[in-house]
Amino acid sequence: MSAADSATPSAAPTPPPAPPVDVRPVGEPEFKDWLAASSIGFLSPPAVTDEEAAYRLKSTDLTRVQGAFDPDTGRCVATFRSFAQQVTVPGGAAVTATAVSRVTVLPTHRRRGLLGRMMAADLGAARRRGEVLATLVAAEYPIYGRYGFGPATSLTEWEIDVARTGLDPRRTGRPACGGRIDVVDAERIRAAGPVVHERLRARLPGVIDRPAHWWDRSTGLDPDPGRPWTEPFSVLYRSPAGEPEGYAVYTADDRWTDAKTPSNTLTVKDLIAATPAAERALWHFLCSVDWVRSVRTGYRAPDALVPDLFPNPRAAAVRTQADWLWVRVLDVVRALEARTYEAPGALVLEVEDQGGLAGGRFRLVAGADGRAECRPAGSEPAELRLGVAELGALYLGDVSAVRLAALGRLTEEVPGAVARAESLFRTAVRPWCPDLF
Repeated sequence: MSAADSATPSAAPTPPPAPPVDVRPVGEPEFKDWLAASSIGFLSPPAVTDEEAAYRLKSTDLTRVQGAFDPDTGRCVATFRSFAQQVTVPGGAAVTATAVSRVTVLPTHRRRGLLGRMMAADLGAARRRGEVLATLVAAEYPIYGRYGFGPATSLTEWEIDVARTGLDPRRTGRPACGGRIDVVDAERIRAAGPVVHERLRARLPGVIDRPAHWWDRSTGLDPDPGRPWTEPFSVLYRSPAGEPEGYAVYTADDRWTDAKTPSNTLTVKDLIAATPAAERALWHFLCSVDWVRSVRTGYRAPDALVPDLFPNPRAAAVRTQADWLWVRVLDVVRALEARTYEAPGALVLEVEDQGGLAGGRFRLVAGADGRAECRPAGSEPAELRLGVAELGALYLGDVSAVRLAALGRLTEEVPGAVARAESLFRTAVRPWCPDLF
């Protein structure tokens, strides 16, 4: 055996590290590739036409679109988009938010920190712009808490067995309050819908604004070329004074149990009511449509009136119950001063934020009129310690501080602080976000 044969083999050379994935704003020439990557991430058909890309680009601010690009192929492998949003908070004020959407990472590039890099860039930019909150609708629950988001609203979907409601089918199509319901076309909804929606948004926390392009797309006046348009049914409710106060947009299937027995399901796509009278009239109308045996309500507020509008509320069975709008506070002082509070009181909060955007100690003082002042507390001892995600969950008034304490998600430093937080933050009417974005 030669000396060379007996020598210890040298270790294999270490391959050079792979070049990092480039995370950056997306330019217009890359937008179509970005859309295709987003579609793949959401398990949608990845083919994107030039027409679809041009349509999406009309309502997209490219300065707020990020992509991650593989250095070897140049292809987009992760997507992130945000846009300006207005969110109604308790008391009726609207605060500015960065709405996060189209978040995907391709299966080939997971666990490389791409989402964290894009999220940090967007939240930092939002804070510099002076936006008060960040919002999103989470497709998967475990992801967003680590970025400071907390689930702040929830929703419920009911299925109504029309025959069990106890309504008199001879009367439910005519509002008892003196108003009227008319079948209208999409153009009429486009004209009256924003007025009704703004009335709701002015009073209900959690409701977000609907820009003009949302209305144009959802009424078929400017349909998405990637989604063939079929006009739904639409009805408009007017008060006795003739003012539009509610509308419903719905579809219906075509099912028969046999040649003579219709068994159709009516599905509500959008129902906005600015008054209880409008809400009652619309649900009674929908349960009076001929050939309809069941009504799917769509995603409603968890305390919606719909089950108790019927003589037999058990006719409405819960089919879906889930969290919906998630909130991340970016500016504690402005956020807490923007909303109103259910009772007077004071509380010193220690907010912990691993993202470094909104942490600190703050003194909140709410007056008898519901308005509050919030200021940095300096060296004043904290009474309640919580993460920024828990503050986001509490912010719109739906989540219980007592429940969070029982779950170990906030810490009471002074006896009675949790009870004070409960009385301050909870709202009599639960927040609701009607929209997916």
